[in-house]
Amino acid sequence: ERGGKPGEEVGYRVRHDTSVGRSTRLIFQTEGLLLRQLAEDPTLAEFSVVVFDEFHERNVASDLALAVLHQMQKSARPDLKIVVMSATLNAEFLETYLEDCARVRSEGRSFPVTMEHDTTVDDRHLERRVRSALSGVLKRDSGDVLVFLPGMGEIRRCIEHCDEIVQQQGAMALPLHGSLPPAEQEKAVRPAAKRKVVFATNVAETSVTIDGVTSVVDSGLARVASMSASGLFTSLGLAPISQASAIQRAGRAGRTQAGYCRRLYTEHDFKHRPDYDAPEIIRCDLSDTLLLLSALEGVEVSSFPYLSAPGEGQVRAGLDLLTRLEALDPEGQITPLGREMLRLPLHPRLAHLVIQCREEG
Repeated sequence: ERGGKPGEEVGYRVRHDTSVGRSTRLIFQTEGLLLRQLAEDPTLAEFSVVVFDEFHERNVASDLALAVLHQMQKSARPDLKIVVMSATLNAEFLETYLEDCARVRSEGRSFPVTMEHDTTVDDRHLERRVRSALSGVLKRDSGDVLVFLPGMGEIRRCIEHCDEIVQQQGAMALPLHGSLPPAEQEKAVRPAAKRKVVFATNVAETSVTIDGVTSVVDSGLARVASMSASGLFTSLGLAPISQASAIQRAGRAGRTQAGYCRRLYTEHDFKHRPDYDAPEIIRCDLSDTLLLLSALEGVEVSSFPYLSAPGEGQVRAGLDLLTRLEALDPEGQITPLGREMLRLPLHPRLAHLVIQCREEG
């Protein structure tokens, strides 16, 4: 937007790619990389402002980074400014945690979205329900359609099941998820000569705007990380989305003109869903999180002021694993091996395995 190239005034850092130069003033990066920076530079000396966008998603890295920076404001970096942004944020909860902060509200421009729900519970396979809804949506108007699905498997099956009716309407079916190569993602996002039906995960819920979309089909489902029954692993399972997430999805139909959203669940179901998604930190394996906290200067793991505190069992399981992996000593202090594990972008189990394999030749 400012006419430059990545790595000049504006740059980015992601897991396997960096484009930052001497003149860079604004850096877009993931929260996970921000946490790793904090392990290397405990005062975040090169930054004056940190902006957290789409904070309502409440992933572990954003929760943790905000908590660490808030504590830093009280000690080593009182000059550091923090901005937390979201279209569906629980602002009161956050204001209480941050103690003394200003709230800025920007309405922006939005258009009305006509909502339609299932009238009864539909037990058919998801791809059949999507096909039925899509058939009506494609005839309703001539704009692009965005179909929200929980994962890659559902996207593949729905495209196979719906491709015939999509082509009959002179449109093309395109997938959109985080594992696609950038060129394939770009194909789904950029304007096209033909009408598009984009089958997407919630990567399209907040982080991507697709111009031309006037209709949304919402499955009401997402893949959600949670602790396994054994308490040893985080697994991905199918779960209903929250009201806030559903509102975000529907809003994608009203970005440029009045739109339409077809929800594949009843209005009664919607009204009984939680207002917001549960924070990831209270439902996943914390071993990598605890290893990172152990490496941060001036942070006491046992009394860390979490935005949403995890359960005692979660913390105990994570610390026990790190001790067995020799990443922490019996007193809970990070070891040289633990610091080496932290440098690898892997779960502690895999980082330990890689280091041991190297030492075994």
